[in-house]
Amino acid sequence: MGRDASGKARGPVPVRQPDAVATGVTPVGVRLGAAARSGLVSLAAIGVAMLVGALVIAVSGDDPVLAYRALLSGAFGDRRGVAETLVASTPLILGGLAFAVASRAGLFNIGIEGQLFLGSLAAGLVAAYGLGGAPAAVHLPLAIGAGMAVGAVWGAIPGVLKARTGASEVITTIMLNYIAYRISAFAIGRDDLLPVNPDRVATDPALPGARLARILDGTRLHAGILLAIAAAVILWYLLFQTTTGYRIRAVGLSRGAAAYAGISWGRTITVAMVLSGALAGLAGTSEALGLQGRHYDQPPGYGFTAIAVGLVGRNHPLGVVLAGLLFGALNAGATEMQSTAGTSKELVQVLQGLVILAVAGVAAAERFRVGQWFAARFGGPRAGRAGSDRASAVGMEPDLEPRAGPPAL
Repeated sequence: MGRDASGKARGPVPVRQPDAVATGVTPVGVRLGAAARSGLVSLAAIGVAMLVGALVIAVSGDDPVLAYRALLSGAFGDRRGVAETLVASTPLILGGLAFAVASRAGLFNIGIEGQLFLGSLAAGLVAAYGLGGAPAAVHLPLAIGAGMAVGAVWGAIPGVLKARTGASEVITTIMLNYIAYRISAFAIGRDDLLPVNPDRVATDPALPGARLARILDGTRLHAGILLAIAAAVILWYLLFQTTTGYRIRAVGLSRGAAAYAGISWGRTITVAMVLSGALAGLAGTSEALGLQGRHYDQPPGYGFTAIAVGLVGRNHPLGVVLAGLLFGALNAGATEMQSTAGTSKELVQVLQGLVILAVAGVAAAERFRVGQWFAARFGGPRAGRAGSDRASAVGMEPDLEPRAGPPAL
């Protein structure tokens, strides 16, 4: 009960029910609706990119309808095409997941290529060792674990440097890429100590018990795609259903707010980089044990394309899987497009770039709208300027304010 200004009794004061923003709890329906809208917007952006690509094909003197038809036929026309799409997608999905988990913590991991490369080397070496005739149930997990462990260590180095000294992960990961290349070249030349073949510039072939099985007869499709899907599911659960994932996302959204909540920034970004390196190492492992059957001392370039996959997938595990399949389909259908339509398969790289630009443009527009919403709701007198909150003045880290005390009696 309350009283008005004249002192008369009033009825019960209605209690305002907390909304989703106030409580931090989003109903499942709202979450699914937001995901559906985001997916539709991304599909629209990809469609616009394909239309622009069609104009590029037409300007080059080729038939865009014939080119796209050949591209789809090469990627999905038969079981072999589907298998090649999945084969090309496997390292891109795993590399995209590696980029996504680091990006969720606010880091830009350009070292995926080096982590992938050393993971492939470690897995190839372990797979080539006899291990006293160990069965496949022992040998294969050891080879996979070695690749992931080495990738995790190579990812932990820039994480620790960032946490301890503030060194930019962009610089350190780029430098570590080149060190990884030299480590691989050195190892391949030591046939007196390691199971390597310098003449083939590769490790010795993986023993049968350490190979990833082919899952579709007559094709190159191997069990690595199953590892990629499993990794995406596990990463989704980790990011959105566990305390560790909450810490990673909180640190990525606001270091200051995370520190205010008692979350260790240095420990969290190190964990994120370890996870990122392990996933990148798994990408290299799947290539060494599944597709190639050994490690070749030639950087595949998947790690850099995986960055684009992570960006297009908006750093969400499901989005990364779909983006990896898209890029894999483009790569798998490029040869058919060139042979049937006469369109250079190098155009696929143009299409990939257009997709990245379109999705990045949509993301930038959405961030601008979100900035306007926050400014209008919390910006006070400065609400008229998009994104004009205090975060812009402190390097995107909000000022920490004391907790509100109890109301005066």
